Amino acid sequence: MSTDAQQQEQAGGGPDAARDWQRWHEGRVVAVAAPYGPLSLTGTHWLSDHPEGRIPAVPGHWREDGDEVVLTAAPEDGVVVDGKPLTGEVRLGADRGPIDDSRVAQGERRLVVLRREGLWAVRDFDPGSPARHAFSTIEATPYDARWTLPGTFRPYGGDRTVRVANADGVERGLGLGGEIAFTLDGERHTLQVAVEPDGSLWAVFADATSGNGSYRFRFLRPGAPAADGSVSVDLNRALLPPCAFADHFICPFPPPGNTLPVPVPAGERNRIDA
Repeated sequence: MSTDAQQQEQAGGGPDAARDWQRWHEGRVVAVAAPYGPLSLTGTHWLSDHPEGRIPAVPGHWREDGDEVVLTAAPEDGVVVDGKPLTGEVRLGADRGPIDDSRVAQGERRLVVLRREGLWAVRDFDPGSPARHAFSTIEATPYDARWTLPGTFRPYGGDRTVRVANADGVERGLGLGGEIAFTLDGERHTLQVAVEPDGSLWAVFADATSGNGSYRFRFLRPGAPAADGSVSVDLNRALLPPCAFADHFICPFPPPGNTLPVPVPAGERNRIDA
């Protein structure tokens, strides 16, 4: 076995890891281009911006009522709720499932109710969006075992919330549950992470390629750490955030300390249109 092959095997690389990455990458392209993938989002409409209840190009009348949204529609609106035409009024909570399972539709469009920090919005997903039809693929760097690193998760004593700018220019809270530490080219680095309900981790990070060869920031989603805190930091699977595919997402920017001072030319880099 060659020295390079030995190093790949020790790092958890080799042909199986490369094939797994290729399947992951192909699956990502399919998911992004799906009828209700991120490319289909044509608008995020905050109800506070439309106190009269009418959202341009969105059917029906929408208003907040405490912990619910009230939608009123006439037959000519063509609105369907739970698979049945709506004439009159219905009370809605936030949609939490897949986009194509959202309660409200008009033809192929899906109107998804969203709530963030007490504010309500309606998202408009349209499979016929120009962005979806223009999309070609995701530019991504081929798998390299060098970017699969052993890491250690260090939980905080309790959850922390930091205020960060979002892609829509609004500052919102970002919950953080700990940090992962890893070594890259002999230098020690850390990334603050959120802990998902299933125990997996989520980091929003930038690096020296951000905005210069890669999108301005990316996501990383390591699996759940082991009991001793060990976790794989696989930068080959750095993800483009949803706002790389549609301007109407409200992705958080990296929190302070999550901009790596080194280039990470790995994982997903940019969206490519035809």
